[in-house]
Amino acid sequence: MSENPEVPSPEAPGPAPPDPSRADRARKGLLVFFALVALGSGIFQGLILRSGKPIGESPWLVYSLMWTPGIASIVARLVFREGFRDVSFRIGGAAGWKAIGLAWLLPPLVGFVAYGLAWGTGLAPFGIPALAEVGLSALPPAARFGVLFALSMTLVSLLSFLSAVGEEIGWRGYLLTRLVEAEVPRPVLLSGVVWAVWHLPLVVSGQYAAGPSRALSAVVFVLTVVGIGFVMGWMRLSTGSVWPAVVLHAVWNAVIQGTFDTTTKGPSMWVGEAGILVAAAALAAAWLLARKPYAARRAPGEEPFATIPGLAG
Repeated sequence: MSENPEVPSPEAPGPAPPDPSRADRARKGLLVFFALVALGSGIFQGLILRSGKPIGESPWLVYSLMWTPGIASIVARLVFREGFRDVSFRIGGAAGWKAIGLAWLLPPLVGFVAYGLAWGTGLAPFGIPALAEVGLSALPPAARFGVLFALSMTLVSLLSFLSAVGEEIGWRGYLLTRLVEAEVPRPVLLSGVVWAVWHLPLVVSGQYAAGPSRALSAVVFVLTVVGIGFVMGWMRLSTGSVWPAVVLHAVWNAVIQGTFDTTTKGPSMWVGEAGILVAAAALAAAWLLARKPYAARRAPGEEPFATIPGLAG
């Protein structure tokens, strides 16, 4: 899918002219949003860092941390009486459902390409866990992998949705659109960088997505997240709906961490969310889907309010 179906035709109305008052309100909203994200993240990341444990052992702290951007955006909206219409919770018909389908399929595609290459070439060791704790140890390895993958794509993705929606209400439901309205250059890139840097304390500490070298992991993790951020930004703005970004985020966490990381023995510089091959696959997806400029909509069916430069722009 290399062509962007949402780019308006020459006959379609173009983006509305810039509104200085809206840009000023967006900048003020961003200041409140960033202050609250910094405060909440400082508390919850500080508690996780202090524990010294992998994030999987602190689920409630992780859930609270992931909802910090969403709560910050809600407070910013209330402070400036902005309402919630442009989050936007409408799917938007066929275009929205098509984007949701793509969002659901993209993480396993990235996983099979990146991890499959690493396993096949010996860059990372492949090993399917016994799954004795859920009574599946008697199954052959291929069947265990199938069960693990099926659960990750369905039940685990649904559970992951509950935390991913907290982030996406903040990142793509508020931050991204406000960066566009504030007339910040390269808003999708900047939103992806912010999202990536927000994770880095836990990557550098070795508690999340860290490979053999924490410094290299931090750099590669940023590339992975920025690449996926371009895809999420394109989905959110071109459809006018936040749901494709939520689904992509939820399925990514469930499938990459729940299936592919679980079936890779030990940390590796090649795979994982800070793996070189995963970063390359994420950037390739961004290039294929979001390399060209496209029209941005706050909500489905609305007129475009900006033209977003693509990854190649």
